[in-house]
Amino acid sequence: MKANQITRLIAGTLLALGLALPAAAAPIVVGGKNYTEQQLMAEMTTQLLAAKGFEVEKRAGLGTAPLRQAQENGQIDLYWEYTGTSLITFNKITDKLNAQETYEKIKELDAAKGLVWLNPSKANNTYALAMRKDDAAEKGIETISDLATKINAGDKLKFGSNAEFYARADGLKPLEEAYGFSFGRAEVVRMDTGLVYQALKDGQVDVGLVFATDGRIPAFGFVVLTDDKGYFPDYAMTPVIRQPVLDANPALADILNDLSARLDDAVMAGLNAKIDVDREPIEKVATDFLTAQGLI
Repeated sequence: MKANQITRLIAGTLLALGLALPAAAAPIVVGGKNYTEQQLMAEMTTQLLAAKGFEVEKRAGLGTAPLRQAQENGQIDLYWEYTGTSLITFNKITDKLNAQETYEKIKELDAAKGLVWLNPSKANNTYALAMRKDDAAEKGIETISDLATKINAGDKLKFGSNAEFYARADGLKPLEEAYGFSFGRAEVVRMDTGLVYQALKDGQVDVGLVFATDGRIPAFGFVVLTDDKGYFPDYAMTPVIRQPVLDANPALADILNDLSARLDDAVMAGLNAKIDVDREPIEKVATDFLTAQGLI
């Protein structure tokens, strides 16, 4: 008797007895955004959960808003989000909060939407403005206030930014208002996030929007300008999971919290540099880290 005939016979017998075939466990859908750190975390999470026996499906490469919407709609079960993004972009909170206050606030607000924030990592991937180290020293720019002073004095400095930061609620315009300056429309060059670093390195722009944990900052000889007015909120990278998925798979909390506890700025900058500078495949970087940490 062929295998499919046996399967139909078993199914028929169960149905005759008023029973149903056991439902296959739904795969855990891991999401990620469309830049290096997020693609790495999606891959690392996928590998880790698969090694722990979970069936996993990865959907990386999404924009911030579509990814969050997909999670709220139940299409994405789990991804790593940043506390400041949820505070300002998703929950529209503009109050100045410290790191712990930010985490507690979004944990409370997102719980009402069926989303659970697990333990935050020590990786604070906040936005930052960077310049070439020699250029910044020559111009005497160490802080964003110094930058504002130079621009207000007439310096035409080109700013490289991704389209999202240009438009978002905690983005360029509010930053300029907080520091009292404006690059001017002609001086803003919008491009994909990954291209900003190369453009800054090659001198196509004078100031670039960067992520604080990006490995290209030290590798390319950049200096991050001090946010002396504390404009940028804390962006602690944290695993966020849908409540029904966590309820069905409670072991996920310990697994993800264990990984989160091993991540900080230096670790993430090093891992990001392996991908963006050394050109190692994301899959290899993820595997090597998880193996070295004894997680798989």
